[in-house]
Amino acid sequence: MLAIHDQKLADTVKKQLVREDLVRAATLYQLAELTGGEVHGDGDIVLTNALPLQDAQQGCITLIDSARNLERLNRSSAAAVVMTTPLAGCKKPVLIVPNLHAAFIQIVEHLRPPHSIELRSIHPMTAVDPTAEVGEDVCIQAGVSIGPNCKIGKGCTLYAGVQILAGCQLGENCTLYPNVTLYEGTILGDRALLHASSVLGAFGFGYRQVEGRHVRTAQLGWVEVGDDVEIGVGSTIDRGSYGPTKIGHGTKIDNQVQIGHNCHIGQHNLICSQVGVAGSTTTGNYVVLAGQVGVADHITLHDHVQVGAQSGVMADLEAGSVVLGSPASPSKQHMLTVAAITRLPALRKEMRSLQKRLDQLEQASKTAGTNGEQSSCSDEQREAA
Repeated sequence: MLAIHDQKLADTVKKQLVREDLVRAATLYQLAELTGGEVHGDGDIVLTNALPLQDAQQGCITLIDSARNLERLNRSSAAAVVMTTPLAGCKKPVLIVPNLHAAFIQIVEHLRPPHSIELRSIHPMTAVDPTAEVGEDVCIQAGVSIGPNCKIGKGCTLYAGVQILAGCQLGENCTLYPNVTLYEGTILGDRALLHASSVLGAFGFGYRQVEGRHVRTAQLGWVEVGDDVEIGVGSTIDRGSYGPTKIGHGTKIDNQVQIGHNCHIGQHNLICSQVGVAGSTTTGNYVVLAGQVGVADHITLHDHVQVGAQSGVMADLEAGSVVLGSPASPSKQHMLTVAAITRLPALRKEMRSLQKRLDQLEQASKTAGTNGEQSSCSDEQREAA
């Protein structure tokens, strides 16, 4: 491989090598026609890329959704901007659209087309068991292994290195990115999307003690994933002990999430990065678990529960609960607790001051008492004399 020691030359070569075959250009007028938008300013300006404001360079079209960003926009190198309402003081050519993000997606895909797999086929360097059933219009890349008695629905895409063990079932139009592993008996609904290195169906973390040794409990279940579920990079979902661990339709799971054995996750949940859900826990529909939430085993989170980041849930939560903290408590109560904690240093100082004043008052009281006793004794002695 050619070694390039001059950094400027290396950067130039890199720019020339990056997706030259996919680079496109369009005028602002052409993008208006594409998106159904309206041009304000120079519509003949040529645009070659579409990027967020923080990344926008010369030749880029960007977007803003608030007047707060207008000054940043005017200072930027962006050549044009997409917005929903004209803003006074904007110094860039503007494309006005009814739906900001829908239009910008169209523009990005036009100027920077995504890579696509045009050839729907099975690569010769795959291992597909003769008993496996593979549907039509699939794409199976090199290094994929499909075990006995598996069923792969039509339109599925299996990227390089995917491992599908015996008895797995994939619905239609599923996408499994590189190195996804499905243990025996895993079931995926239609349009399931699993990102790289996610693992479904591994043994749950369950042990019992026998004669002083940890012995694994039964691992005879499987994982069952509903339609339109997305599972992030490196996430793991353990199989049930005797039956399924379930993920409901439409649930979205972020990167590096752990779902324990026997869990039943409801429909349309949002489970953010680094969440850990212990075994035999149940969630209702539309539950939100923010980043790094920990959920104890054998509890239930009912519909529409929201759990704030880094919270620890130790007990059942009623429908619609919004909780924070560890152990998790109602958000208003938690905020009051946090506010009180932040005042502790000042309260401690105040307590010391009050204690000092109290000590002074007690000392003064003792001194006054002693003086009174001495005065009383002197009066008695004078009367006796």
